[in-house]
Amino acid sequence: MLEDQTTAASSPTAWPAAYPQGYAVVDVETTGLARDDRIISAAVYRLDARGEVEDHWYTLVNPERDPGPVWIHGLTSDALEGAPLFQDIAEEFSARLDGRVLVAHNAVFDWQMIAREYARAGRVAPVSQRLCTIVLSKELGLPLPNHKLESLAAHFGVVQQRAHHALDDARVLAEAFRPSLRAAAARSVRLPLHECRPLTEWTDRAVPRQSAGYGGYRTTSWRPARKRPACPYPNPGRYEDGKPLKQGMRIAFSGDTSIERDLLEDRAIEAGLHVATSISRLTSLLVTNDPDSGTSKVVKARQFGTPVVDEAAFGQLLRDVEPASGG
Repeated sequence: MLEDQTTAASSPTAWPAAYPQGYAVVDVETTGLARDDRIISAAVYRLDARGEVEDHWYTLVNPERDPGPVWIHGLTSDALEGAPLFQDIAEEFSARLDGRVLVAHNAVFDWQMIAREYARAGRVAPVSQRLCTIVLSKELGLPLPNHKLESLAAHFGVVQQRAHHALDDARVLAEAFRPSLRAAAARSVRLPLHECRPLTEWTDRAVPRQSAGYGGYRTTSWRPARKRPACPYPNPGRYEDGKPLKQGMRIAFSGDTSIERDLLEDRAIEAGLHVATSISRLTSLLVTNDPDSGTSKVVKARQFGTPVVDEAAFGQLLRDVEPASGG
């Protein structure tokens, strides 16, 4: 179930001094895409400073629930029954990540799934930065038809053997990342590194499941929508730097948060704020820890002139929200 292989490495000579000293190329397969879904397999390729493979590792993980879309990842309940729980592999996983930049294709997703698993286990992943190969391919201007892993692999002539198998996806990404890294180094491109914030608060919610049989496995699920009460206060307009938030202000969130997003949104609502799912000209404030991430919300906030603060500043503002006019 656990696999480890060490490989000799060699690297070219010239290299930007500011580049990281090592990378952990990661892929995780999951029971789904939502916040309460679980990791069912994980793979890590450790690379040195110049992208050469040092070793690799793979494990199945028992999610303690149905495996989700078996037709995609191929991992059935029977296959996962004897697998270790995440808390049982967390230490080994940490050893693979420690002191390295986490590299993944759509890194926000992989990091958030990993951070949630560590939070459930009462631990913190030893990762401070991540690099998304989708963002890097955009920085390099690679002529890709889309941003799928298979397209990135094809561009560099990497042959994919088992799509949606964590070990093979991690191998493919490692082989595609090496020439990407070298191209960036040759052009002195600043790597798109972003902070990885561990979850400091987490809560699991019960997830009702429908028992629809696909080969004996429950492959469909439903999650009740989080119906929030309408904000009772009128929107007083945009947040102004140096002034308090005011009840009724429309608040949007983007990217990682160290407090689990639902909890943070709940606190905002309890303070009398309106949590918005998108950015418009009526949005009072955008909360993001990655203001340079280029997400659609960040881009729109810039276009509309919407004020932006990070999570820490927002936490401070939540302590003293001004009552609505006439309230």
